[in-house]
This record gives sequence, structure tokens and C-alpha cells, in this order.
Amino acid sequence: MREAMTHGSGAWLPGPSCGRPATGSGVLDGIRLGVKDLIDIGGAITGGGNPDWAASHGPAARDAPCVAALRRAGARVVGKTISDELAFSLEGENAHYGTPRHPHDPERLPGGSSSGSAAAVAWAEADLALGTDTGGSVRVPAAFCGVAAMRPTHGRISLDGVLPFAPSYDTVGWFARDAATLAEAGHALLGVAGVRPRPPLRLCVATDALALAETSVREPLSAWARRSGIGAERSAYADSDWRDWLEGYAVLQGLEIQTHVGPWIRRQRPRFGAAIAPRFEAALALDPRQGARWAAWRAQAVARLAQRMAPDEAWLLPAAPCPALPRQADASERGAFYERALALGAVAGHAGLPQLVLPLPPGEGLPACVSFISARGNDERLLELAATLSSAFPPTP
Repeated sequence: MREAMTHGSGAWLPGPSCGRPATGSGVLDGIRLGVKDLIDIGGAITGGGNPDWAASHGPAARDAPCVAALRRAGARVVGKTISDELAFSLEGENAHYGTPRHPHDPERLPGGSSSGSAAAVAWAEADLALGTDTGGSVRVPAAFCGVAAMRPTHGRISLDGVLPFAPSYDTVGWFARDAATLAEAGHALLGVAGVRPRPPLRLCVATDALALAETSVREPLSAWARRSGIGAERSAYADSDWRDWLEGYAVLQGLEIQTHVGPWIRRQRPRFGAAIAPRFEAALALDPRQGARWAAWRAQAVARLAQRMAPDEAWLLPAAPCPALPRQADASERGAFYERALALGAVAGHAGLPQLVLPLPPGEGLPACVSFISARGNDERLLELAATLSSAFPPTP
């Protein structure tokens, strides 16, 4: 019996069960863990959301360190979750394995590329799920589905056993329905159990980033900030245009894709879905000579951001620029979403910053989330912030 496949979220990868028991006991005893199909589970094939990738790779020799850490802390793996193909999407669709169901509206997309992980948690088919985040692939589905999530500081969690996409941006992230489970998973993944808490972070609003969101997202976040007494305003993009952050990200990510995925694509000529194939074609067609210019731009932009962000601040900004996209959204709507979502995600992405996503209290309509970025290394303080706000952000039912 394949436990994960008995549920209705559509979040789980078809095929043989990838269930694995806990290997130890700790803060995650009894927790059901989903693992994105970009992350190794020992003895199972990591398929990257694409059947040709799966067919050309053998079973993983061992668990990725992030999976092993959670199993040691008491979590048991209940299955592999669907991913957008090789993580190259933010919408949450997969042309080969199906699109996970949105937890509140079947006519909406769950967000990607960690679509199955977010949906499994939102549908209460897993208590915790691992994903990966390069340009927003944990943050966007968390916002679309209304669950808590964490993208850690780049480099805090090993990428061993994780399919490489754009390694200077790639991170392992995780989802939960409540702040306590999110923090307990963080203790296991970051190795911070028993660390003495530091002073709470001061909350600010990144007003220029907030302005990129649609009214239906911007107004709830602004209203929450006013109710919470957050008056300090900051600039995420400063003297740069947000389009520079988008273009720099697109070029640098694309050139890393050329290096890490490109050789396999040229050799195997895989079948990609209609929405994904043009993205890889564009990435592989980039001129490598653009890299030096945008790498220098990135270094300067990150340095300026570090000067603006005090080490004890957390900035409020949208995790996604709009509510969950309709499944039938046209190319224009998807394009506008993709550009602004990547520009928002690129703030933490270029600088390697940690980012927290928390759902607002349930209301009418689609879920809404608040999100905070902070300085590198402030992962634990963001998890403490989540705990502080947990009374205002009740667990997802």
C-alpha cells in the first residue's frame, strides 16, 4: 500500500513508495515528512520532475544530508513530492506527473517549483516538507497555499544530494503548518538546538518591494503592518530599478543552468512540457560574455543592500506579487506574475538572505501571507520571530 497515494492533494510523485522510517528520536518524533523530487532519498531515484531525467539516473546511494538530519530528529518520510521540471517554474504545473491541487480553490495553481511539498503540507498529508528555493520556489508556493515556510541563508544547509540548478542561488527550504514545527525542523537542519535567543528583530517595511505587488496582496500586508505598528520604511532596490534585479538574476541563473544542466539537456534531448521547454532554450542561448557584467552588478547591489539593512532588522515584503494564479491564466498574466515574482525573490536570492513566510489569519477568499527577509545568518532570529507571531498566525487547519 502506498500511503501517500491514498490522499487527494495530487502532491505526491506517482510510482513506488519512498517511505522511510525515522532513524532517531528527537523534536520531530511522529512528524510525517514529504521530500521534493529534487532531493535524494537513499535507494530511490531523484527524478527532478522529468521522466527523462529519472530514466537517465540511478537510485541515490544515500539520503541527502537534509533528509538524514530530519530522520535523525524523528521524522519519517512518507513520500516524494511533485516538482516543476528541474525546478524551472514558479507556477506549480508539471506536464508529466500532474499539477498538485490548490488547498482552497481547485481552479488555482499551487505555485512552484516546490508545488507538491507546499500542497502536501496545506492538505495535512504531511506535517513537514522539504523543498528547494532558487528564485522563489519555496516562498511562492507557501504564499499561494497559505502555509509557513523558510528559505535559509545561502550555504547554511548542505546542497549535497540536491539536484543542482543554479548553485550560487540554490537553497534547501522547508514548509510546515505552524511556527513551532517550522522552528523544530530548523533546529534539526541548522544545528541550533539550545542556542541562546538573541534580541528580537526590529520590523520594517520594504516599501518599494511592496509596491510591486497587486492591490489584493499589497493592501492586506500594509494593513497588517499598520496594525502591528511597523512604521520604519526601507528600500529593497534603492538606487537600482527592480528590473535590474530581475535581469541580473535571469542572466546569472541562466548561465549557471548552462553549466549544471545544459550538458545533460544537449546530450539527452529530453521531453519538456510546453511551458518549460522555451525557458531552457532561452537559458542555453545566453551569451556567456554577459556573465562578468552582471556578476559585478550583483556584487555591488548586494554590498549596497548590506549597508542599508541593519543586522537587527527584518523587512516585510511580499513572498509573491499576487494571489494564486488561475489555472487558465493566459500568457500575459503569467508573464507579469513571473517577472515580478522573480524580482521580489531576487532580493534574498542575489544576497543569499534568509526569508520567512507566515500565513495571515484565515479570512474570506484566498490565503494571504506575510514575509520577512533579514541579514545573512539571522535564520534563527527569523524562526524566533515566527514563534513570537504564532498567536497572531494560527496553524493552518
